[in-house]
Amino acid sequence: MKYFAFFAGFLFTFLVAQNLHAQHAAQRSWSGNVIVPNSWRQSVADRQAVQVEKVAASVVINELVATTQLDVFLNNPTDRDEMSEMVIPVPDGAMVRKFEFSGNSKGASAELLTHAEAKTTFQSIVAKLKDPALLELAGMNLVRSSVFPVPAGGNQQVRITYEHLLKPSGNRIDYVLPRSGSVSYDTPWTIDLKIESAKKITSLYSPTHPVTSSPVGRKKMTASVTTEGQRNPGQFQISWLQENGPITGSMFAFPDRDSEESGYFLLLAGLAGDKNEDGAANLNKSIRDLTLVIDRSGSMGGEKIDQAKNAAIQVLEGLDEGERFNVIVYNDHVEQFSENSVLKTVESMKSVRRFVSGITATGGTNLYDALAESLKFEPKDDALPLVMFLTDGLPTVGNTSEKAIRELVTENNKFDKRVFTFGVGVDVNTALLDKLAVSSRAFATFVLPGQDVEVAVGKVFRALQGPQLSSPQLRIVDADGKPDSGRVTDLLPGTLPDLYGEDQIVLMGRYHGEQQLTFQIEGKQGSRDRKFRMSFDVGESLKGNNSFVARLWASRKIGQLVDQVRDLGAESAIVNAANNLRGLESSTATAGPSTGTDPRVAELAQEILRLSMQFGILNEYTAFLATEGTDLSNVSANCAELNDKLVTRAMNSRSGWASYNQELNKQYNRDAFCLNVGNAFVCPDMSKASIATVQQCNDNAYFRRGNRWIDSRTLNTEQEKAVDREIGFGSSEYFGLLEKMIADGRQNELALDGEIVIRRCNESILISDSNPKTGTQEKAGSNDD
Repeated sequence: MKYFAFFAGFLFTFLVAQNLHAQHAAQRSWSGNVIVPNSWRQSVADRQAVQVEKVAASVVINELVATTQLDVFLNNPTDRDEMSEMVIPVPDGAMVRKFEFSGNSKGASAELLTHAEAKTTFQSIVAKLKDPALLELAGMNLVRSSVFPVPAGGNQQVRITYEHLLKPSGNRIDYVLPRSGSVSYDTPWTIDLKIESAKKITSLYSPTHPVTSSPVGRKKMTASVTTEGQRNPGQFQISWLQENGPITGSMFAFPDRDSEESGYFLLLAGLAGDKNEDGAANLNKSIRDLTLVIDRSGSMGGEKIDQAKNAAIQVLEGLDEGERFNVIVYNDHVEQFSENSVLKTVESMKSVRRFVSGITATGGTNLYDALAESLKFEPKDDALPLVMFLTDGLPTVGNTSEKAIRELVTENNKFDKRVFTFGVGVDVNTALLDKLAVSSRAFATFVLPGQDVEVAVGKVFRALQGPQLSSPQLRIVDADGKPDSGRVTDLLPGTLPDLYGEDQIVLMGRYHGEQQLTFQIEGKQGSRDRKFRMSFDVGESLKGNNSFVARLWASRKIGQLVDQVRDLGAESAIVNAANNLRGLESSTATAGPSTGTDPRVAELAQEILRLSMQFGILNEYTAFLATEGTDLSNVSANCAELNDKLVTRAMNSRSGWASYNQELNKQYNRDAFCLNVGNAFVCPDMSKASIATVQQCNDNAYFRRGNRWIDSRTLNTEQEKAVDREIGFGSSEYFGLLEKMIADGRQNELALDGEIVIRRCNESILISDSNPKTGTQEKAGSNDD
């Protein structure tokens, strides 16, 4: 009993001390400028004098220990010195190693606040600043710095360094850097990482930001957020897999908000390298049988044909010993270097150089016969058959039917050749070239006017080095290897691509049931048939806030649906031919039956609209939903408008800039690897647009109407106008709701500026007076088509 009494007394003393510490943290006076570089409000100039210009994050990860250094660059445009301090969210278990600022840093310090202290401190910050944007940090541990000066009309650089221990999830390790997810956040962040692993890194993937990475040996990797991604809002997350056998995989899962036993998943997997630790060959890699097809029609004259000829030689020189090749050139007629593919030798290279050097540009474009010729050669010795098909124009000679040309690959490709297409300039049928490639496990590349054909072709060829796994097939099986029917649906991509070099599998879909999921991947490595299995516990995969999985799946699904609409345009041969002859490149080209309701398009439009509304993922066709005057509850009218845009543009625009921009947007969505929080897209005039009146939050979306953000789940009901109850910002009831949202990982839904209507537990709740300090709202614009 005495030990119990002693422990109880110790616990009471500890809790009292913690409570006093928390009260002290809250009662300590705040400076006039509380800098929260992770919060989007710092980008609004009239909030406070000191502003965040940029942030540089440098992360070093050794095994499981992550050291994060943040350099925050501040500016004070006023004519007086400003005293400031900084609040930064950090992971559980983080330890602050350094805090300093330029100039006189004597006594500079940073205080790590626990959850209890952070909660009290956090509420006092919100009460002081009257700023809901800070709610994104609710529920996190915080670091509060000492006060530092920012000189009048000058700058200040603040550096904070902290360490924390990463928690592995099977063979996967995740690193997360908190940042605001608001579309209004516009502070650039450079993020650079150095990763050193105990085992070989087989995959490195960021679902939140585009990154470039480079291996340093077998167990080290460097990575950086691309220039284009430095202004992307949202927390930064990166994951990597440590090699565990011939294939290493991991699964992220996120539950469906309408079902307890279903949800979305993302499978990340990577193959082992081509060598073992002792340097011995690990994989029987495929050899290639390559056919180069070069357009030599009159429009290819001048610099383009010279670049194409140089590209051909570069590619042929890059083939390995034992690989085979052929070259086909076409204009009105089709000519070939050899009747069949030939082995690469010194003599065959001399001959093909002479053949290529004699290519001249003249005549029309017999695309159909050239493609048919490239597909008829039978590959030798179980080689992987590749076609690199280049054109700069529309078919003008022979069979010009888009549908017939597509069927060469989709129905008559008996040797399963991969057709990598290259569209040079914008006078090509972009939808056709994309379809030829994707339906054959390849991809399309478009070379814009002024860009180098040789560089583009060479880049693709280098990516096709050393096929690691060809013709992969996915099966969902049970513990005995038998089909586990109905467990997985809506797989994206529906057909797995071949894996080359450092390629990785990023597969998304929907799961059903809470039992273990087993993925079986079958394919060929050289002449060998291979089979790999990976099993994952759904419950374990649900840990953490993986809402990015649902949004990435929805983005890919929308891209797939748009792709299906584009495919329907191939059947409108007369309309397409009329548009091509008239040289129509406008997004409003309307030859033939360009308006009205096509029942096939109407069905696809309805599903695109549903996903766009639910997840807040908009594109060039659905951007009108973000316009202030759009009645979001009028589903039939919105479907009709979307249907018209899909018919007039997605179906009927097949070439020119108005088609090229659609291919860029479609491919971006269909192959989405990272989030597009700001709904950025390319317009028909090739300008870039984004949408600031739709906010993606978890697996939900909020649409802005006037001074109010509306939960997408209330948009089709009367709840948008009639709410069940109202809660005032900053009230005790408000903070009580916040605690519940924190428990669900949804506190960011309260971090929007202005009034908010949220849907929770079958109740519509209005959060009112969310910014009484200003009394007005900055109106975020949207860009329609």
